Amino acid sequence: MRCRGGDNRVMDKTFGAQSMIAPLRRVVVKRPDAAFGSADPARWHYSAPINLARAQAEHDAFCDQLRKGGAEVIYHDEVLPNHADSIFTFDPALVTDHGAVLLNMGKALRRGEEAAMGRVLQRAGVPILGALGGEAHAECGDMLWLDEKTLAIGQGYRTNAAAVAELRALLEPRGITILTGDLPYYTGPEACLHLLSLISIVDERLAVMYLPLFPVPLLQALERRGFRWVEVPEPEFLTQGPNVLATAPGECIMLEGNPITRQRLIDAGCEVQTYRGEELSFKAEGGATCLTRPILRGSATIAGKS
Repeated sequence: MRCRGGDNRVMDKTFGAQSMIAPLRRVVVKRPDAAFGSADPARWHYSAPINLARAQAEHDAFCDQLRKGGAEVIYHDEVLPNHADSIFTFDPALVTDHGAVLLNMGKALRRGEEAAMGRVLQRAGVPILGALGGEAHAECGDMLWLDEKTLAIGQGYRTNAAAVAELRALLEPRGITILTGDLPYYTGPEACLHLLSLISIVDERLAVMYLPLFPVPLLQALERRGFRWVEVPEPEFLTQGPNVLATAPGECIMLEGNPITRQRLIDAGCEVQTYRGEELSFKAEGGATCLTRPILRGSATIAGKS
């Protein structure tokens, strides 16, 4: 673990995202490019070849929704040949109130995204707090803020115990408690089963979840905190029903084509937008959360902005 700097918080915050639901103020995205459009479905575990023009149109519309919700959209425009999954900007780095931790991707095909994301974050004013290396592998899709001081981590094929140990050493002295739970085998190491494939937090003590595969220790942690949840039916788990991006407490964006989950969220008091993601999400197995790397959440003023 390479640690740099100390507590880098400033009065007019430009970074800090220790929440899944605080208002989304700044977010990094990566528009689909040639690497995504030319991806071999068998190699990348996509369901079909990508139509790049349609994927770009879907992504542009999705980013417009983020802007309308009040977020500053920052583009990761570094070219990464042979990195089709780099459009899923959530995974290479964890952003805390103290800076970013660059991870070390569990999926070998994605390694190399971490340093590029670090450069994007630094240009956006986010300091680098540390970086995982060696055999410590982790992806942020396995990380969920239960509250501002508690980070839940799913251990599985993408995130291992060595990474959890390094993250504890870096974050616990800064007041962040880490809880863990083991993810199931499900369909094996080639598929993508992140913790956030199973859950999203969408409001104060409200989650949307697919329970049959969820780690029991983390479910118990939610119960201790008084969470209630919206259950995703099995057919909609297969179409990324649990992958929901909160843009503010009780306001969220999810992939269209999951009407039962959408209605259950509305019945639970949420305002729900949908986005079209046939190319971005259905084919490539990455939902609204995966497509975003929040770098500032909360009511703080962005420097130079209201």
